[in-house]
Amino acid sequence: MAYMYDDQNIFAKILRGEIPNNTVLETEHTLAFRDIAPQAPEHILVIPKGPYVTYDHFAGTASEAEIVDFARASAKISNDLGVAPGAGGNGFRVITNAGEDAIQEVPHFHIHILAGRPLGGILPAEG
Repeated sequence: MAYMYDDQNIFAKILRGEIPNNTVLETEHTLAFRDIAPQAPEHILVIPKGPYVTYDHFAGTASEAEIVDFARASAKISNDLGVAPGAGGNGFRVITNAGEDAIQEVPHFHIHILAGRPLGGILPAEG
């Protein structure tokens, strides 16, 4: 499947420095920043610097260096925030949405790291 990357999306603009952000961590291939509308006490967005639309796009086409950098940056954030169970925290949730059915709002692959309170179930029961 071909992915069409929209370089005018908000995360592309953040990466170009056109829109400010509250940076938590920046590495060679990854940028992490606080969500402007947090859904938990800790709500961090982690994005690759490359033009990837969804998780499968990133996982299937990014370089090994980009994938490793993204994964290690994500782990560092959860540990630095003190929310990772291995860092003495009570846990965290990682969410990514891909495509229309998942209600992906920004067409740039990103994960949400949510923590700092009990987060409840993942999905409501289908009624």
